[in-house]
Amino acid sequence: MFCFGSNPLARFLFLLSFFILATLFSSSRGTSHNHGLHRPHFPEYNEVVEWNTRRIVAETSTNSTYVILAAKRTYRKDPSNNMKYYTGGWNITNSHYLYSVAYSGVGPLIFAGIWLVFFGVFMLCLCFRHCCCRRKSYGYSRTAYAVSLILLLLFTTATIVGVGFLYAGQAKFQNSIVNIVSYILHQADTVVENLKHLLDNLEAAKGVGVGQISLPHEFKGEIDNMGVTINQLADTFHNVTGKNSDEIRNFLNPLRLAVIYVAAAVLVLALLGLLFSILGKKWVVYCLVIVGWILVAGTFVMSGMFLLVHNVVADTCVAMDEWRQNTNSNSALEEIIPKVDNTTAQEIFKVTKGVTFSLVSVVNYAIANVSNANNLPPDAQPLYFNQSGILMPTYCNPYNSDLTDRKCVPGEVDFTNASRIWKKYICEVSSSDICITTGRLTPDRYTQLASSVNVSYGLYTGMPFVVELIDSTFLTETLKDISENNCPSLRKYTQWVYVGFITSSTALMFSLIFWVAYVRERRHRAYTKRADRQFSHEEEASYIQG
Repeated sequence: MFCFGSNPLARFLFLLSFFILATLFSSSRGTSHNHGLHRPHFPEYNEVVEWNTRRIVAETSTNSTYVILAAKRTYRKDPSNNMKYYTGGWNITNSHYLYSVAYSGVGPLIFAGIWLVFFGVFMLCLCFRHCCCRRKSYGYSRTAYAVSLILLLLFTTATIVGVGFLYAGQAKFQNSIVNIVSYILHQADTVVENLKHLLDNLEAAKGVGVGQISLPHEFKGEIDNMGVTINQLADTFHNVTGKNSDEIRNFLNPLRLAVIYVAAAVLVLALLGLLFSILGKKWVVYCLVIVGWILVAGTFVMSGMFLLVHNVVADTCVAMDEWRQNTNSNSALEEIIPKVDNTTAQEIFKVTKGVTFSLVSVVNYAIANVSNANNLPPDAQPLYFNQSGILMPTYCNPYNSDLTDRKCVPGEVDFTNASRIWKKYICEVSSSDICITTGRLTPDRYTQLASSVNVSYGLYTGMPFVVELIDSTFLTETLKDISENNCPSLRKYTQWVYVGFITSSTALMFSLIFWVAYVRERRHRAYTKRADRQFSHEEEASYIQG
């Protein structure tokens, strides 16, 4: 059966950067009986399935090669294994990989903790000094005042730039996610549409025939069983992709709002801090410093989270690209990619090819034994309709009786020209549906033959997609599209968000320090000016009195 990870985080990480093809095949079997027409024997046909059977089927050969995906990129310390380096490559079902990639984002979190402790101690020291060691006189330096103001303006500008980078990055990141989810749903719709089209042709095959000649009843039963299987397959594709896309949206929407709110808070706080510092509102500035102290820690935590997201996205993109180059080998991706059990894969081929073969056989039987018959008595109606003239060409069967591919022989018509060529053999008929001109087909029989051609052609052309689905060609092409068209933007914009958080949080951190420094220098400057004015007034008064 199809198997895919039960870990919700694993499902999210895989679908975040790539397409999950997860569905359920159920085997269908039917008994065979001979109903006059030759029913092909269904062998264990492996011409297509064995292209990649070891990878497709649930059983895996013990001698197959195992490829470690993204080995260099995932070479990180593993805190769950005594800080040894993880060497298992990309594998979201492996707890050691998850611990190692989570550890890659711990740096900003550690810095956030250090910031909380040390800046908290720094503020306590300032409060203690202000309350217990107040000095009566101040020193004033024009250089310190100018430098603190310049640096305050510089770091406020850097904070604004970082916030702008953060906003742009998260918006483009969200657009990239929307594009991937839309592509996933489009691919799922493609799968469902093709499978439904195949099922429609199988269902139509039950009702087509030429005269009283149609498919045997056991084929119709097998078509019914296969209809259940294909409906399950289509429904599961639709439900799984829809469910996982909803999970991604449910995860990303709160994350997007958190990024926007944090970025807005950083921007507002930086501007307010600059404004009140310039105005000299020291108690307001001190309150803003306390808020900023906590906010800086929060932004560093958010930067660590996006560093983790960036690393997971980059790991997965590299893993997908390496898997596409080694699709014949086992890897961790095999634990997530849907797998088809061999029995079900064989049944799909047997039923679809068997119906196609028998439908063409029905047409050829009707042509050979009815339309091209010259010795039928007039009382053999409806088999007799006064058919005459040049013999009709038979229909090229694309398969042999063992369901191997067959080439057309000279004198046969194929899917592309059968209806057009047979149209030349239509006769004019009387009210009793008897030919009154030379011809091998009545209009009704031609319509029946044309319907059989359309259905058999639909089944035949639907097989390549089923082959691509089973041998993972469809999945490989999907991963290729995601790897080439979506991965670069995802990696780029998650890095933008991470850099935006680091830039804005670092700039805000220094802004807090220079808020305090500038307010202090401004207060010293104001005190010095008052003292100078007072001293000058005292000197002037003493001069006048003297």
